[in-house]
Amino acid sequence: MSLEINNNQDILGNISNSLQEEVEVTGEHQIDASQLEYGETAYEEEGEHEHTLFAETLFNIGGFPVTNSLLTSWVAVFLIIILSLVIRVKTSRVPSRFQSFIETIIAGAYTMMDMVTNDRKKSEKIFPIIFSIFIFILINNWLGLFPGIGSITYNHTVLFRGGTADLNTTLALGLFGVIAANIFGIVMVGGWQWFNKFVNLKTILEIPRKIGKEPTVVLINPINFFVGLVEIISEVAKVASLSFRLFGNVFAGEVLLASISAMLAYGVPLPFMFLEIIVGIIQALIFAILTLVYFTIASTEHEH
Repeated sequence: MSLEINNNQDILGNISNSLQEEVEVTGEHQIDASQLEYGETAYEEEGEHEHTLFAETLFNIGGFPVTNSLLTSWVAVFLIIILSLVIRVKTSRVPSRFQSFIETIIAGAYTMMDMVTNDRKKSEKIFPIIFSIFIFILINNWLGLFPGIGSITYNHTVLFRGGTADLNTTLALGLFGVIAANIFGIVMVGGWQWFNKFVNLKTILEIPRKIGKEPTVVLINPINFFVGLVEIISEVAKVASLSFRLFGNVFAGEVLLASISAMLAYGVPLPFMFLEIIVGIIQALIFAILTLVYFTIASTEHEH
């Protein structure tokens, strides 16, 4: 009887040892699997970078964050300064081919602006602002197509991102254009005339004087007053229209090129890149012309 008990104890001991070995082996496999999953996740994070809707901060100057789109905008400003210095050095009484090309572009820009303003003197006053906006947007649009823009990373952050593919940049351009147009309007038509464009007190003050000759002013002038208040909303809408149109077109183009390059990196993206070059010119031209229209409207006296 004791022999049978000892044999049973030996059998149970062998079973428990085998179970412990299986648990240890299984635990090791689980740890290895978790480590493998973590390694694959880390590899994906290191190897791929998602195309985000927002710009990413590279570093801070004091409390001011410097994003990758802002860095690209600084590059655009630097290129504009270099181009301006080259044009100044190359300018002479006997124009070279380069100078003739630049003069042709400027003459064409003046002609296009005259078609909107119908006044060469006004065009000459507005030209530096409008042409600078056009060149800045154009260079930013084209910089987004250069190799390395959007692909070179540092600490898992893209170093360069198209300036106009960031809503902050286009919003700043839209605010600048609308505010500058209103300042230009104050200078051209006077502060009182500009103020009455939005808060039309002149129509309300004219009611007692004109009510005897024109009784309809009791209905018409209050309507004109509320129309002026609507103009305030339209100024905000101008900022949204300028900024979202430019941002949407440029960002959509970058996403399109990134998607096509991910599918097939050689040959196929080239036609789309040429298309984006044309789109970059068109979007810069549309933004500049709309800003010119706002300047022209703000500097025109309104009759009531």
